[in-house]
Amino acid sequence: MSCGNHHDTECSEVLDHLYEYLDNEMGEGDCAKLREHFEECSPCLEKYGLEQAIKALVKRSCGCDTAPSDLRGKVLARIEHIRAGLPVEGELVAGGEPDRVAEASAGSQVAADAVAQD
Repeated sequence: MSCGNHHDTECSEVLDHLYEYLDNEMGEGDCAKLREHFEECSPCLEKYGLEQAIKALVKRSCGCDTAPSDLRGKVLARIEHIRAGLPVEGELVAGGEPDRVAEASAGSQVAADAVAQD
């Protein structure tokens, strides 16, 4: 997406990092660049406002649900597994067969995102 105007930070870059901004996962310098862009680009500001409203609605609607402790533990263990650079379940292993554990853990990325929000 581009509004057609020149900006120091391109619209596509801003939108690529919008959720990092919304989730306070950016350094202050990058946040300042996005804030400056929003001040001069109404289409991106509108997109930011929409995503912010959706995030607030989801939090309000689903915020009281907590993951069972065993699920939370499994998801956190999987995150650490990935961070350690170990093969992810579902990837092809040496013999060319997919890891069957992935079939049982479909949707774990969504669960990981939910756990990270807690």
